[in-house]
Amino acid sequence: MLRSVLALLAVLALPAHAPAAERLSGEAIERAFRGNTVSGRYTNGGFFTEYHDPDGRALGHNGWQANTDACWITKPDRICYYYGPPTDRTVHCFSVETSGDLYVLRNSGNGMVNALAKVEIGNPRNHTDNGTPWYCDGLISRAPEPSMSRKLARR
Repeated sequence: MLRSVLALLAVLALPAHAPAAERLSGEAIERAFRGNTVSGRYTNGGFFTEYHDPDGRALGHNGWQANTDACWITKPDRICYYYGPPTDRTVHCFSVETSGDLYVLRNSGNGMVNALAKVEIGNPRNHTDNGTPWYCDGLISRAPEPSMSRKLARR
């Protein structure tokens, strides 16, 4: 946890002559994440690692539990993750900035830093669906924007 806090402080305290963090478009996020593993730490210290399968599934561990139904999709300026069946689905959307090989994920709703991550090429951690495949239904493309995620989470 200390290491992630120190990394966050280092990013926030970059000197003026250091390259600024670059905010990515949804298209750039998709190019970086699609077919690769995004691993990192939440600002609260929890560790996550998810392989972004090209079919839309997020395989791995979201920091609280192994993914059994997680999906990802990019929007014009963010990435959104969907966990759970449509009746109990939670939605988490993030803008993404890069600074070197560090990715900063900010909550779309309040702009607060949620996590720091790195992209690992391919699926080096061998994340799978553990023999229980799921599919990312068409509803995710029509899912509500982040302001609706709290309503979905309360269902």
